[in-house]
Amino acid sequence: MDRDVAHWLDVATARPFRERLATIVALAAIVAGLLTISVGRFDSGVRLMTLGDRVVVADVQPRSIAAQNGLRVGMVLTSLQGVTLVRLPQFIYPSAEPTPDPATGELTAPGPIGIDPPQPIITALDPAMMADLLARPTLELEAVDGAVIDASQPDSYGIVSLYDNGLDGVRMTLPIYVLGIVLLALVGWWLASGRAGDNLRALAGPMAVAVSVPFLVRPLDATWSASLFVLSGVLIALGVIPLALTLADRVDDHDDRRLVTFAALGCALGAAVVAVIASGIAPLVREGFTRWALAGAAPLIPGLAAAGPIARVSGIVATPSRRLLESTEYAVLGATPAVALASDGAPFPFPLALWFLLILAAGRFTVRPLARLATRAVLQRDLVVAATEAERARVAADIHDDALQELTLLVHRLDAAGDTQGAELARTVSDRLRAICGDLRLPILDDLGVGPALDWLVLRIERLAGGEVRLERSDGARPPANVELAFFRVAQEALANAVKHGRPPILVRYATTPAGASLSIDDAGTGIEPDAGAGAERAGHFGILNMQQRAEAIGAILDVRRWPSGGTHVALEWRSGQLGTAR
Repeated sequence: MDRDVAHWLDVATARPFRERLATIVALAAIVAGLLTISVGRFDSGVRLMTLGDRVVVADVQPRSIAAQNGLRVGMVLTSLQGVTLVRLPQFIYPSAEPTPDPATGELTAPGPIGIDPPQPIITALDPAMMADLLARPTLELEAVDGAVIDASQPDSYGIVSLYDNGLDGVRMTLPIYVLGIVLLALVGWWLASGRAGDNLRALAGPMAVAVSVPFLVRPLDATWSASLFVLSGVLIALGVIPLALTLADRVDDHDDRRLVTFAALGCALGAAVVAVIASGIAPLVREGFTRWALAGAAPLIPGLAAAGPIARVSGIVATPSRRLLESTEYAVLGATPAVALASDGAPFPFPLALWFLLILAAGRFTVRPLARLATRAVLQRDLVVAATEAERARVAADIHDDALQELTLLVHRLDAAGDTQGAELARTVSDRLRAICGDLRLPILDDLGVGPALDWLVLRIERLAGGEVRLERSDGARPPANVELAFFRVAQEALANAVKHGRPPILVRYATTPAGASLSIDDAGTGIEPDAGAGAERAGHFGILNMQQRAEAIGAILDVRRWPSGGTHVALEWRSGQLGTAR
């Protein structure tokens, strides 16, 4: 069952699926909105029938405008489509102007002098005319409670009125629909062109659809039709799914990514279910707010997760300097559909327009300047790392070409002279220098990759550990050279720490696929302190700090934690397409 769920999740989060879904939803919303404006009509949600010589309300849809105006089943119509059906008794007042009081000069309103008509009078209509009135869409009516029509006094009937201009009311949503078309084109073009950053190109289509669909389906809601209301709710829910899946795909940890994906899909499904229930099954309290909250949360949850909060909670080492701009973009993109959903009613586009202005202002004066500083710091750090590796290679070459050559000649001379003890000592020093050269720069890493280099490293570490050190590897496509170097250095540091602070057995796992690479080192020691990773620099844990910098340089996620049962777990995960992919 888990395998089936995982397979379904992989299919649902695949980029072609998301792009096709976004395209289908956009086309469906465009066609549905255009057809509704062209041929749609207002539906008051009330059904009428004749009962004897009266016209009564037979049915009222739960969320219709008739229900919101207070119309109830059994009420008697006094007017329909501007035609009087029942003349209700009304008080008659004198026609003369009131005279002022001689003492105070105040005007006193006269009381009624009669009632006309004395009893409700039903207007006799031609059956054909009555049938025509009932056949037309109910756009205008007045009704009173049937139980009080004969017993109440004039002015106390509690008349309920309903009026709408029908087709024109639906057509009035044309500017909102056009705004949706403009948003679809403008947001998609802006992100796809790279003007918002290359990192957001892949989100152009899903983002444009999520923002524009609430405006494109607004004509459907204006009809007050239950079926079109359901269609509108379903399209809005489907419209946020591609963006939610795309943002969830940016969550680094696999388990967090799965959790966030299911949470986003659950929110979208909940928004669609609320629309279905509220359309006719049963009225819901604060139905509009519930739909907005669920549909808006669908992309917001993965947006915040991709920005970093889940990573920080779960103990994964964060990389705020490198991901400052990226994290802000994900959080903002996740929140934007909620703002768009809040802007599909009066005053319509103004909340969304204000939101866009705030984004532009924050990007111009706050986020991007900070991001430039962070980029400069990262560049300086990368230059230091590159210089360090170059110096390692130079020292290794000097040792190999100078000291090792001299030692080799010395060994031959000592052997020739019969000095066995001196020759053996020279060989020991020579072997030690070769090991140091290997630590500084492994030719096997450049030639064969991380897997064979880890084989060599594990054999060396096992001699020092005094117990089992095991490697499990699954080599697929080789990562870029800088990624391989970072993985090897992290493994080197983690194994050294496992030997020094932990105890065997030590298990090393390394796997690569075209999508990325992963490495984990587990030992059976007492385990690292819970806050050691976060306070590595302050506490002087330069080994952990070095691993953090290596991971940050290639855009990978480093997870250092203590298992509940004891032992330290070090994991490094890199995904293709992140920073550091250039060879």
